[in-house]
Amino acid sequence: MIHLRMSGQLLVASAESSRPAHTHVVATFGDRELRFVDPRTFGEIVVFSPDRADVEVPELARLGVDPMVDKFDARVLAAILTRTNRPVKVALMDQHLVAGLGNIYTDEVLHRARIRYSRPAAAVTRAEVQRLADAISQVLGDAIEAGGSTLSDAQYVDLMGRTGRYQDHHHVYGREGEPCATCERSEIRRSVVGGRSTFFCPRCQR
Repeated sequence: MIHLRMSGQLLVASAESSRPAHTHVVATFGDRELRFVDPRTFGEIVVFSPDRADVEVPELARLGVDPMVDKFDARVLAAILTRTNRPVKVALMDQHLVAGLGNIYTDEVLHRARIRYSRPAAAVTRAEVQRLADAISQVLGDAIEAGGSTLSDAQYVDLMGRTGRYQDHHHVYGREGEPCATCERSEIRRSVVGGRSTFFCPRCQR
């Protein structure tokens, strides 16, 4: 199991090429190397037996539904959200409830679904849950197709070192003070939720 966390990278390169600084693990495949590079050393690599995953890596067993892999629709999401009165953004980022939604994509999802980040999760209406479920599938699908989001720190790259392109399609994340591309009548604002920067349009997400 490999977890990149905030600054980890997996890179494939020729075994003869020089290794980047902060290369902590190398797996050699003939004349190629798979390199785990992590300047902040927050990431991790864990070797475990799949038959003992619940014991050796219990955090995997505690992961919530994965919208891109598991059965996921408005009914599944509604059952998750009704369990908590925490702000809907906090609930969506809880990996024990929904796996795979981080700070960037949660902001983009909530904007697409026209839901304010601070709404209590259990108070989201049936119609809003449907929009939210659709937005989660759409945003994650579009982001994967675009190779993810690479921010100004350029930490996130693919195996070949190429940056993502989805940051060019962000509607709210990182766009504080810029006009909303959706309504074109308000500016994107920034707040802090759970210690994380949160970007939203006050008109689209009332």
